[in-house]
Amino acid sequence: MKAKTALRPGRNLSRSRTGTALPAASRTTHHESRLPIRLLTAVPICDGHDSAINTINLELIRQGIEVIYLGYHRSAGDIVRAAIQEDARAIGLSSYNGGHVEFFAEVVRLLKANGAREIGVFGGGGGTITPADARAMEKNGVDRIFFAGTPLAEMVEFVKKTYGAPCSVSIPNASREAAVTDRRLAKLLTAAELNVQRSTFNLERPSFGVQHSAKPCRVVGITGPGGAGKTTLIDELVLRFLGNDAQSHLAILSHDPSLVGRGALLGDRATMIYSQDDRVFMRSLATRGRAGGLSPATEPCLELLKRCGFDLVVVETVGIGQEAMPFGRELVDRTILVMSPDYGSRLQLQKIVMLDVADIVVLNKSDLAAAKTAAAEIEQRLALNHRDQKLLCTVAKRHRDAGVDALLQLLKP
Repeated sequence: MKAKTALRPGRNLSRSRTGTALPAASRTTHHESRLPIRLLTAVPICDGHDSAINTINLELIRQGIEVIYLGYHRSAGDIVRAAIQEDARAIGLSSYNGGHVEFFAEVVRLLKANGAREIGVFGGGGGTITPADARAMEKNGVDRIFFAGTPLAEMVEFVKKTYGAPCSVSIPNASREAAVTDRRLAKLLTAAELNVQRSTFNLERPSFGVQHSAKPCRVVGITGPGGAGKTTLIDELVLRFLGNDAQSHLAILSHDPSLVGRGALLGDRATMIYSQDDRVFMRSLATRGRAGGLSPATEPCLELLKRCGFDLVVVETVGIGQEAMPFGRELVDRTILVMSPDYGSRLQLQKIVMLDVADIVVLNKSDLAAAKTAAAEIEQRLALNHRDQKLLCTVAKRHRDAGVDALLQLLKP
């Protein structure tokens, strides 16, 4: 079976945004990275088996590796786009449905076509990949194929040995007139995480190696407890945003929790459908021990994204409880608190500090039985603040939900 992709032959995933110029560079800039290993894992198109990859993901996380999980039934184009945007060290694929020789080869080909041959590829497929298949796949550029029964410790050792050595952050060359591509922006974001702009680029920190785009950029911060449906809501907003303007581009900066020295499961992409689009740039960050729902790298990464010609940047925090606003007014233009009706008693509602500072409160999952009472209690709570706060009721998972439509209208300039 010929593997399908979301791309036309020869199409460049690293699309650019016009009007965003970069400083001249005579050579590629390198800086040694000591960040955690970042892998992107996924299951190929026409394959819905995710038990094996979920088990492997958890073991990698326990061993200090940050795993960006794209989910199952993903095309080669989706996988390569995500790996480039996330600046992953390697792509790990779990294939149980046949077509693996062609699919893995297509992933390798797309990486090379987009100047990202440094991203490795490995994987496995239980009993579906034969030794002869594995030899053919490794000949095509795959680093290694694991077979059924391989100990998890052996996989982790391979990942650490192959992709774990300190490596260079290579910023691709660009003339002053060149536009920002996904790959170049991804490398700059990694450099921002390393805080190497002053020492390596010899630039003032606010410039981040990118001249500020003349296009105005709106920044929206979205927070709320885990399970409230923030990611689904963002994906539905992306669908409407892209549909309203065929020339628009947006960026998503999402966060997931991790401890210092431990890995993280960066899984927001797995539930995204409409955000797998060439006009969307998404980067996943781990908190790496920082409290409050954001990463130590959030501010420099957001500052960089704001300069790159996006029409909208969405910042999603880790699921939070009763904390105050995780992002200050200097970071975002509007703040949205997403809640579900199951917040507990009215007393618990009084203790949610975010209700005092959010510009918009979204009561998601408003199809649940308790939603009507919850909406009335939240409305009373907001009235006590004497601010022009808005309450919207949504069912983000529902097709063409009117509440999500109303939210998009509130976010328009």
